[in-house]
Amino acid sequence: RLREQLGLPELSPLHRLDRVTSGLLMLATQRRWRGPYQSLFQTGAVAKTYRALAPVRDDLDLPVVVRDHLVKRRGTWQAELVPGAPVNAETLVELEGRVGEHGLYRLSPRTGRTHQLRMHLNGLGVPIVDDPLYPEVLDVAIDDFSRPLQLLAAELAFTDPVDGAERTFTSRLRLPL
Repeated sequence: RLREQLGLPELSPLHRLDRVTSGLLMLATQRRWRGPYQSLFQTGAVAKTYRALAPVRDDLDLPVVVRDHLVKRRGTWQAELVPGAPVNAETLVELEGRVGEHGLYRLSPRTGRTHQLRMHLNGLGVPIVDDPLYPEVLDVAIDDFSRPLQLLAAELAFTDPVDGAERTFTSRLRLPL
């Protein structure tokens, strides 16, 4: 839709976001730029910052780095934790403040597994507000955004592979959505 609307037939995303995650999405306008920028994400050279609204647990010792092995199997809604397997998912979780009765969490993933942030907060006992999948799958239509997941892709920072400049992009959105 964006390709047609913007008149950019080669427009393509450089990284993935869950359909229900709000915020920044980085796109390449031409095929020739796709490889250099996608490789930044593949090698972990992009510092990604997310924010999430979730319950507060006074007994949770933060900040904490969550490290585990996650698998998302085709045909299933939820990802799975694989105990004892080599670490493939890592997230720094920090509490930035409170919004009403909830905490505003800053999430800094060092990897990019499917549902990683949602699984990590749920695993800490603080599932993200209005998450239709964790801790349990809810019967919500795919196009129902009346109660948006309170997860925001807030910032991307990296060294530009084309000109070497330091780049930081910050979403204008704020939680709660």
